Amino acid sequence: MTQQSILLDGLPVPFEEGQTIMDAAMAAEIFIPHLCHHPEFKPQGSCKLCTVKASGRYVSACTMPARDGMEVENNSPDLNDKRRTMLQMLFVEGNHFCPSCEKSGNCMLQALAYELEMLSPHFNQFYPNRPLDASHPQVLLDFNRCILCELCVRASRDVDGKHVFSLSGRGITKHLIVNAESGRLADTDFSMTDKAAHVCPVGVILEKRKGFAVPIGQRRYDVDPIGMQVERLAHRTTTEEEI
Repeated sequence: MTQQSILLDGLPVPFEEGQTIMDAAMAAEIFIPHLCHHPEFKPQGSCKLCTVKASGRYVSACTMPARDGMEVENNSPDLNDKRRTMLQMLFVEGNHFCPSCEKSGNCMLQALAYELEMLSPHFNQFYPNRPLDASHPQVLLDFNRCILCELCVRASRDVDGKHVFSLSGRGITKHLIVNAESGRLADTDFSMTDKAAHVCPVGVILEKRKGFAVPIGQRRYDVDPIGMQVERLAHRTTTEEEI
């Protein structure tokens, strides 16, 4: 049987039945920008950064099934310009102060901004007031940095079986919450051994007493840009630092 393939930016990329465009690209070590995608979870297309043009239509690469002969446009000025705009909106919607953030150099949002040459936030800052949760003995939650990717929600529900996190509200009021009557992480059975503790692509879930353990300049995306780490992004595990 002839191997099925898509044409990704003019390059033939093979895929297996049931794979999405993102699956095929990652297997071929071709980078498609993304934030909410994780190879261990069912995709849901939250962030839209992986938007590509497939057969003339804009689609999410993480949810669109690959089809034999499909022509896919990924790395184009038009798409990258749209991705920069989405990144700018994510930056201003939350409180992302990279120079003072513990996750600087390990943050996918920051790494993508560098990768896509986002030079300014462009839009007015929202400055949301989202209180920190320092109630848990092991973990600090900084809700100000949440980008609503739902990775912690899916990990806690589908892998840990604990349902610790959820999203509440609609539209501009939508935000991450802790599923406890008190709303405090300390009143759940959350643990640093949970999958949910290691999937946040930004700096919401922070382990206490380990701040700045790796010097700036030696962190994950300090060493190699995110666009060069496709293999690592495609093979993330519970024990690896998921940021």
